[in-house]
Amino acid sequence: MIYRTEAGGQQIRRRYQQLLASWPVPAEHLRVPTREGETFVVVSGPRDAPPLVLFHGSGANAAAWMGDVAAWSGKFRVYAVDMIGEPGLSAPSRPPLGGDAYVRWLDDVFEALGLDQVSIAGMSLGGWLALAYATRRPERVARLVLLCPGGVGRQKYGWLVKTLLYKPFGERGLRRSLKTVAGMDAAASPEAFAYLQLIFTHFLPRKEKLPVFGDDALRRLTMPVLVIAGARDAMLDSFGTERRIRQAVPHAKVTILPEVAHAVLGQTEPVLEFLTG
Repeated sequence: MIYRTEAGGQQIRRRYQQLLASWPVPAEHLRVPTREGETFVVVSGPRDAPPLVLFHGSGANAAAWMGDVAAWSGKFRVYAVDMIGEPGLSAPSRPPLGGDAYVRWLDDVFEALGLDQVSIAGMSLGGWLALAYATRRPERVARLVLLCPGGVGRQKYGWLVKTLLYKPFGERGLRRSLKTVAGMDAAASPEAFAYLQLIFTHFLPRKEKLPVFGDDALRRLTMPVLVIAGARDAMLDSFGTERRIRQAVPHAKVTILPEVAHAVLGQTEPVLEFLTG
């Protein structure tokens, strides 16, 4: 069960369908079978363009990429995947993060989509997933983009205390939590805030600690790598991520944005420049 109630899950899915109807470019909606259940994928861009696969963060779905997909689908066949166990349209399955379950799931997804070698972009939990795949299947990853990725720098837990303190204050508390943890201004993005409020009212986030990738695993990242993280990230140690990536993946390009928290937004053009470079 990934929702507090089935009715709450239905509300989230209904709002997600409305967002999908306003996808900024023509798109196909695919549901592909995997060993973990059905996986939902939003596909945009020319059929003969090189493939780019996107993995969103925890508590999100493919709608997280709506600000980027118009630019990226001009150069790529873009596959925005709803991760299993998250508030999208994929199966609610949540196998343990340790081991190869998620890699095997992605093997199934890529086989169903007819994908061989792909570029991947992932944010937060999606960055962890991108790393899990790229460190185990490096020959299948052409380029790798990691936005505030999990599994490299130390996870922080102080934000949990602040979130619990804000919780009794309802909507105002959620606004403070989003500002503190993600660096998001609810007043500047009222529609996005309303959607996040709906999700975190009804969705049950994962409680499992993200496995950390060892140096030997990171050294398998032989493809071009771009890492972008926020200096004010309350959830992950961005400077630890930078240090470990520079040591284990010296060819990687690493950017730490000084005024940015966990939500690394507005990076459409730098990512596109890297992917097409």
